[in-house]
Formats: sequence, C-alpha cells, structure tokens
Amino acid sequence: MRRPHHLLFLGILFSVFTQSIQAQTSDILTLERIYASNEFSQERLQPIQWIENGAAYVTVENDNGLARWDSKSLEKSVFVPGSALQSNGKPIRIESFSLSEDGSKVLIFTNSSRVWRSNTKGDYYVYDLDTKLLKKLGTQFESSSLMFAKFSSDNSKVAYVQKFNLYLEDFKTGEVTQLTSDGTDKIINGTFDWAYEEEFGKRDGFAWSPNAKFISFWQIDASKIGTFYMINNTDSVYSRPIPLQYPKVGEEPAGAKIGLIDIASKKTKWLPIPGGEKENYLPGMQWINEDLLLIQQMNRKQNQLTIWTYKPSNEELKKVYVETEKTWVDLAYPDLSRYGWSDNSLPLVDDGNAFLRLTETDGWRHLYKVDIASGNKTLLTPGEYDVASFGGLSDKEVFFIASPENATQRYLYAINLAGKGKLRRVTPEAFEGVNTYDIAPNGEFAVHNHQSTSDPLTTRLVSLPKHEVLKTLVENQAYKAKLASLKTPEIKFTTVTTSEGVTMDARVIYPVDFDESKKYPVLFHVYGEPWSTVATDTQVGLFNIMLAQKGYFIIDMDNRGTPTLKGSDWRKIIYRKIGVINAQDQGLAAKELLKLPYLDENRVAVWGWSGGGSMTLNLMFKFPEVYQTGMSVAAVSNQLIYDNIYQERYMGLPQENMEDFVNGSPITYAKNLEGNLLVVHGTGDDNVHYQGAEMLMNELIKHNKQFQMMPYPNRSHGIYEGTGTSLHLYTLLTNYLMEHTPVN
Repeated sequence: MRRPHHLLFLGILFSVFTQSIQAQTSDILTLERIYASNEFSQERLQPIQWIENGAAYVTVENDNGLARWDSKSLEKSVFVPGSALQSNGKPIRIESFSLSEDGSKVLIFTNSSRVWRSNTKGDYYVYDLDTKLLKKLGTQFESSSLMFAKFSSDNSKVAYVQKFNLYLEDFKTGEVTQLTSDGTDKIINGTFDWAYEEEFGKRDGFAWSPNAKFISFWQIDASKIGTFYMINNTDSVYSRPIPLQYPKVGEEPAGAKIGLIDIASKKTKWLPIPGGEKENYLPGMQWINEDLLLIQQMNRKQNQLTIWTYKPSNEELKKVYVETEKTWVDLAYPDLSRYGWSDNSLPLVDDGNAFLRLTETDGWRHLYKVDIASGNKTLLTPGEYDVASFGGLSDKEVFFIASPENATQRYLYAINLAGKGKLRRVTPEAFEGVNTYDIAPNGEFAVHNHQSTSDPLTTRLVSLPKHEVLKTLVENQAYKAKLASLKTPEIKFTTVTTSEGVTMDARVIYPVDFDESKKYPVLFHVYGEPWSTVATDTQVGLFNIMLAQKGYFIIDMDNRGTPTLKGSDWRKIIYRKIGVINAQDQGLAAKELLKLPYLDENRVAVWGWSGGGSMTLNLMFKFPEVYQTGMSVAAVSNQLIYDNIYQERYMGLPQENMEDFVNGSPITYAKNLEGNLLVVHGTGDDNVHYQGAEMLMNELIKHNKQFQMMPYPNRSHGIYEGTGTSLHLYTLLTNYLMEHTPVN
C-alpha cells in the first residue's frame, strides 16, 4: 500500500532526525550494540604449540593451515599448507592440533561437539609431513565421535576414546584394535563423568607411557550414581526427559580406578591403590618416565592428598607424599591467577627426580619441591605472600604468578629451583593489572597475556628472563578504538572495612559524568564463593559500561572465602560456612560503603550468577534493610541438591553437619524477603539444576512473597544457547533494574 505524500515526507524527516540522533549518541552503548552486533568483537590468539623445545612455535592460520614461527628471529614459514587440509573438497577447520614427538606428524581436531562444558568430541585427521598425506582416523565410527586422540612416542599408532572405550589405530596397516570392552554410559574408560569434569577439571582420561609400551587410563564406575532428569518441553509435542548422572551432595561418589594396558598383550592390570574405589578420588595421574607413574589420591572429604608412585616393571606401589588440612586440600585449582580449571599434573624438575606442589599448610600458598625418592620437601617461595599459580620452568628457575603487595593484581615472578634464591619480579611495571603466561619448555620465550580495567586483552611474544617484547600477537586495536569512542566511566580500587573489622578489596565503577553533589543508585555485583574473585584489575565488560552511562555505580567486592591472595586463613575460613560468612561480609561492607554521601541508600540493587546468584538471594533475605532489589541468575537455592565433590569439599558431609547446609542455604531465609526479586534460570542447566529455582518458588509462595521468575527453556548454566538469548537476558536484567532501582 502506498503512503500519502505528507506521511512519506514525515517519514523522511523522521529518518533524518533518527540518523542525526544516532550520530550524536554513538558514544552511548545500547544492548543491541553489545549483544546483537559484532561491533565490539575482540581478537583472540589462535591455538599455538611450542616445538623444538621452544625455539619455535606453530599456530593456526585463519582456521585452515599451520604456520611455523621462529621464536627468536620471528621468521615465518609454512608448516602445513591449507591446501593440504581438505576433506571431500572442503577445507578442514582446525579447532586444535598436536604434534607427534618427533614433529613428523600433525593431529588435527575438527567438527567437534559439546560434552558437558567443552567441545571434546569430534573428528581427527593425521597429516604426515614427510609423505604429505592426510588420513582420517576412526572411519568405521560415526562422525564426530572420537575423543582425546594422541600419538604413541614411536609415531606408529594413535589411541583414542570412542563411546567410553579405548581404541588403538595403526598408521601403517590401518588396523583398529579395541583395548577396553566394558565401556558404557555407566562404566567410563579413558574419560570422565560429569562430576569429575566439572569439579576436578578432568576430561582426557588416558596417557601413553614414554616408551609406548603401556597406556594408563582412568575407569569411572558411575553405575550407582543417581539419575537426574531435565525436561525438554519445546522440541516435540511430547516432552522428553534428559537423563543426567549427577551425584548429589551426601550421595556415594562414583568409583574410580586406574588401569595399565600392556600394548603387546592387550591385557589390563589395575593399580592396587588402597582405600577402595568409592570413598576416594583420583584427580591426577601422569608418567614420570617409562617405568614410573605418579598418582594423586584424595579422600572423600578432600582434606587429605596422598601421592603414590607405581612401577610397572615390578608392580611396586609406593607412598611418597601426604598432605592434610583441617578444611580442604586444593589441587592446582582454583587457579588464583584467573577463573577456570587447571591441569592437575605436577610439574617435574631435577630430571624427573622431584615434583612441584602448591601447598598452604604454613598459612600461605607456596611452591614446594618434593623429592620423589625420599619425600623430602624444599620450600622454594618463602615469605608472607601467596603463589597464585605455577608458571613454567627454565634451566635454573621456576616461574610463578603472584602479587605480594596487591591482591587485585597478578604478575610473573621467578626464583631459583635450588630453594636458595631471591624472589625476582619478571613482569615489567608497565603491565599493571592481570598478567598470565604460556612459557616455552626451554623457559626462554613466553606468550604473555595482559589486561586491566584500562587496557583490553593484549597478547605478546616475549623473551625471558628480561621480558623483552618480540612481537605483538593480538593488539585489539579495533576494539580499543571502539572503546575510545565511547563515554567510559572512571574505575577505582579501594578497600572497605566492616563493623567486624574485615577489610575487603572493592572495585568501583563510577557513573559517567559523576557529580559528587548528586546521589546515585548502586548495583552490587557479587560472587563470593571459593571458586572465583570479582574485584580484580581485569577489563570491564560492556554491560557495566552501559549501566555506568545510564548513571549507576557498579561495585564488586571480594569477601572472606574467595580465592584471593590474602593467605590461607582468609580463604579457608569459609569452610562449612558458605552462605553465612560470605553473606555477612558482603552485607556489612555494603552498609559501610552506603555511608558515602553520593550513594543513595534507598536505591540499592544486587545481582550475581551461579554462586553469585546464591549470594544475591542470601543478601536479599538476610539484609532486607540494605538491598531493595535483587536479580539472581542460576542460583543454588538449596545446598543439599548440588553436586557432592564441590559441596562436600567446602561444607563437609550432610550426614555429619546437616545444620551447616541448612544455615547456608538461601531457601532457609526466603520468608524474610521484603524487596523486589527476579529469579532467572535455564531449565536445561546440568550444573545448577532448575529444580532449585522451583524449590525456592514454592518456599516464596508458601510465605506469600511476591517475586518475578524467568525460566529459559533448555538453556544451560551459561544461558547463551538459542538465537537472541543473550540480548533477551540482559534486556530483562536491565529493564528490571531500571524499573525498581531507577536513575533520577
């Protein structure tokens, strides 16, 4: 239908006016700009692998093809041309890759699919650098079904997992041999169940011996683990249950044992680790040499770590190290350098005669060198400071991440491996903020990642030990230019001391165009559990910048119990007190901050995700006089329905101290709700089950407490699946915040 001329003219005027307004407000963020466009996309370093002991590295070129870079001269050459990586006339997209021990073959992972959190199932191709031939592995199996393929040291074979069993494929003959035959969804060989992956960071569950005579592997017995059912209501006219093996807190853990497959005979021996399979965990296993395995074992309460060696030649099992805590023993995680999982393997030093272990039995998290033969310990990092994480090794030094003076920062340090050296900071002062490193095996080069509240992520190749920048690998210039075009807030770090004398770090994002004479609404962003921190000097998300442009203060604080660099007592005080001590610290700290004249104590909101969602609930229920509005995403409302490894590590066993679980659970205090509460949860959350949201709803209904609820159908814990999901979620949060905690 044609429009009348006068309406057409008005339409043109409106279009011109709109374009003018958009041009004038291009320095203002919108949700659409953040979540529905690629305007602010950031570069990320493609996967790299050090070769030749660090003298060079190989990286992916535009998802197809591999390039070799000389670490010193920076000379680039073709390692594998993209033209060689074709399947059915189409280029193979390289998702990750690995090299054979002699560098003659490349194993390429592609066409992956998700298993729990990560894409660990897919297709594997082997490219032979000598013959220039490409071969797909496991062609007799269905597409995208192989896991963790890896070369034998003699490059004659590849082993991989397919549907819970281990297989061997010979390069020359193409013969495929099945090494285990009892694998099912309940007996799991060479990989792990949900709980081991989520809470121990375990995915790849087998390893070749250095002489290729054996394969050691985990077998997980999940046959007694209860099944939790999620419901898919949207993909069919009939609902479909989605079964999930999930060990709830207080329930018997999955069994675990380690087997040793003799490649010649194809027979399996089980390592005689004492303690039974059900009441202990096996979170670490690695080869030291061709005739020695190193195994880490933890009891169910996770307050004792025992390290064993095992010799295949004489079947000798020897206890070499025991570590106990009154609370819990940490493995290599949580990595205090950054959020995420770390490999539980222990770094080997002194030609494989010793390993490095991060412990905090003296009140601080320190690096010790443990002699494998004698079990003797040597403290490498003396002093009253925490080692955040292991960094790497050179011939004489060990590198690690720490920040002795400021818990919001992370820097690279080095100290002599003999335990007699002086602490040396490696990261230059110019890189204030959070720094992480991928250090080459020879300790002479590193990929350096740096970010701060004022600097987005930049990745550089540096030489060590002087930290000279050789090349900028990722600069994010386009993203930086986009940020520079925006109205951005001032960000400050401060501390706040509660009425109980607890001093906490806080990161404060000020409203754009802040005027000290005005009063502003406040949004506290919280987490507060032993898995992560929030008040660190990392780049600020666009969502926070947008809220600051609208006129909000955004405040992050790290309470006691968070994995920050303030000593063991700070971190471990939360044992059996999750939901109690952390909520108390946050609530009292908020009261202190709200005494500032420019913060409006009548316009205070709080929000968080996962553990932060639980914290949000606890704060709304326990401090209704402080917080008027709460937005809780993917929260654990009841600690008695979360998984056993996480909850028992930090809270004990409900059979022994049920009152602690009740006291720490937000659902216990739901009757105290007075303010505005938005509850958000994905119905397909395999981590924190939607069940908890419905339990909370029932309790709120019971006490006639009004609230709003937003379920996201079939979305997981990250609530990102499906077209438009992120935009919808953050629009929901923003609208709820602006309605109930308005900007004047």
